[in-house]
Amino acid sequence: MFKTALKLKWIGALIAALALATGFVALSGWQFGASESEPVVKVDKTEKPVALTKHVDIGTELLGTTADQIVTFTGEFVPGTDRLIDDRVEDGKKGVWVISEFKVDGAKQDAGIAVVRGWQPEETTPSAAPKGELKITGRLLPNEGPENEHDLRSATLPSITSAQLANIWDSVLYNGFISAHDITTAKGQAVEQFGIDMIYVGPQPQEAQINWLNVFYGIEWVLFAGFAIFLWYRMVRDDYQRDLDDIAERAAEAREAQPGQTPPAAND
Repeated sequence: MFKTALKLKWIGALIAALALATGFVALSGWQFGASESEPVVKVDKTEKPVALTKHVDIGTELLGTTADQIVTFTGEFVPGTDRLIDDRVEDGKKGVWVISEFKVDGAKQDAGIAVVRGWQPEETTPSAAPKGELKITGRLLPNEGPENEHDLRSATLPSITSAQLANIWDSVLYNGFISAHDITTAKGQAVEQFGIDMIYVGPQPQEAQINWLNVFYGIEWVLFAGFAIFLWYRMVRDDYQRDLDDIAERAAEAREAQPGQTPPAAND
């Protein structure tokens, strides 16, 4: 069969099959590379503070490319807007978050944003929000999912949703909310909040995502590459078998033409 494979037509077919297989392997590599996607926004970008008013606009949806960003802004807390968000764990202890409306300087429509001032262990009335011009640095987070089975008589809310808070506070709000990491006065002095512990919300996990459909396509291209080589092998094998059949047929014809004589054995 080796001599059959050395025929010019099969050498040319082998070159074509190898070229085709190489193309399939290249496509497979591209599919495997595309199957792993990087995080929408990397940590080295989200952890650099940017101005809230320049990062998002009023009424715009908070997408993955804008959420999880550390932002800074100035303004004042709105008195009497304190609310509690239940079932929040801090250092292994169950308690509540304290949120308040914060009017943002320079925001369109005199908009505010919900700010998590911190955590406290009991569902008691929290200490009043700091007064005066303040600067806040914190993480911009998307709205939490609504809870349909919440008891309306409860003094706490089950989740933070800007649409619900906008109705409660009768105010225009940014989408999402802020987890305050630092609250200072206009002069940069730290602000103390009696009975409330500041919280820190870290960046979202940065693991790469796997697209299994791309992985499946990558495996398919590898199989196509193997099939191209296998198809060449089958065509060479069939040609070799035809050669054997031709030799056997000629030998049979020779025996019929010269009875009693044994024709010489055919060599490959």
